[in-house]
Amino acid sequence: MLWRHGRTEWNASSRFQGTTDVPLDAVGVAQAERAARDLSSLGPDRIVASDLDRARTTAQALADLVGLDVATDADLRETYAGDWQGLVREEIVARDRERYHAWIGGADVRPGGGETRTEVGLRVQLAVERHLAHVGDGGVLVVATHGGAARAGMGRMLGLPVEHWAVLGGLVNCAWSVLEEGREGGWRLVEHNARSLPEELVVDAL
Repeated sequence: MLWRHGRTEWNASSRFQGTTDVPLDAVGVAQAERAARDLSSLGPDRIVASDLDRARTTAQALADLVGLDVATDADLRETYAGDWQGLVREEIVARDRERYHAWIGGADVRPGGGETRTEVGLRVQLAVERHLAHVGDGGVLVVATHGGAARAGMGRMLGLPVEHWAVLGGLVNCAWSVLEEGREGGWRLVEHNARSLPEELVVDAL
């Protein structure tokens, strides 16, 4: 399960955070606590978070309820966006219009001279695989991360070409996506941008 952190003041003002270490605001703390109450019923086996404060604090809300420690992993950080970090959209467009529109359109460019989507997707995938090694068959791994990092990681884990990663809509603050390992290998997306618990799929007979 990939879980986006709660809201920050920069989220509220539409300011590009990237790897800047911005804490949750009061709304974000409440979001994390509310989501943690739901996710605790899944009985997670392991919780891992980006080492940035907003993701660690979100994960800790769940850890406190289920009695687990939070492992941290810098490879789960948000996309490093170079000199775009700290700017709002209008400021980015004024400085770097062509590259911004390419990036928004899904091109694998370097935002602000930072990381490409494929670079982010690879490091997130490898981090998830490292922590899955500590979870038994049928277990639940909760990964508290960031919106862009989550989408890039999912795109790569699902085997989508990078130009199609945009079909995965963004995660709102404190929403999550659930991936499940297929019986014959590979991953499938079970829930996306959810803020309620997954329900068992019932298939009608033909």
